[in-house]
Amino acid sequence: MQSLNLQAKSGSRPSKALSRAAAKTQTKHINLTKQNMCHESDCEHGDEACFPEFAEIGQKAPDFHLEGYLKGEKRHFSLEDSKGKWTLLFFYPLDFTFVCPTELIELSKRVKEFEALNAQVLGCSVDSVYSHEAWLKDIGDFEYPLLSDMTKEVSAQYGVLMPEKGIALRGSFIISPDGILKSMTINDLEIGRSIDEILRTIGALQTGDLCPVGWKKGDKTLGKA
Repeated sequence: MQSLNLQAKSGSRPSKALSRAAAKTQTKHINLTKQNMCHESDCEHGDEACFPEFAEIGQKAPDFHLEGYLKGEKRHFSLEDSKGKWTLLFFYPLDFTFVCPTELIELSKRVKEFEALNAQVLGCSVDSVYSHEAWLKDIGDFEYPLLSDMTKEVSAQYGVLMPEKGIALRGSFIISPDGILKSMTINDLEIGRSIDEILRTIGALQTGDLCPVGWKKGDKTLGKA
């Protein structure tokens, strides 16, 4: 499976048909209880009913309400809570694994850099909050919450769910302060992500300008679209 990287920019947006096809692939056999709709390949509800909301670049990011764990506390988090801030929604496969802690620990070490960009970090996997709690007792608390998507609904809506394995791919979603999905990168299970690149992308998006290849803070942009 290849790495997928999509960013919102003028004149470049994946079609609804393409996004819906991706959503169907990821959500087949997943029951979204909120809508009480099925995602069976032979369902009779029709596309619009069965796929009422999914992640699409340049559109409102799907909201969520998930229980999470942060420094000994279990509470609920939602995208609406992040209104007015940039959000990094950072899916990972599972607790107690090998590549995941390398990403998540590095992310925690660099939370201040995200805060300097008015951005908050939300980690998310299909593990329970009790799994998060037990794992972090082993490796130490993070400076951001780990959310629990045990129903797999949010992973499905964001197109990172692997139905055959029941876990999420390594998906990074950058959401603007007004809730618009601006960038998404999805890696296969074995490939860790670059925190430098995520920070660079947020910084570039915040300029509001066209940014050339390799742009970094302090470089000239290409101006407005």
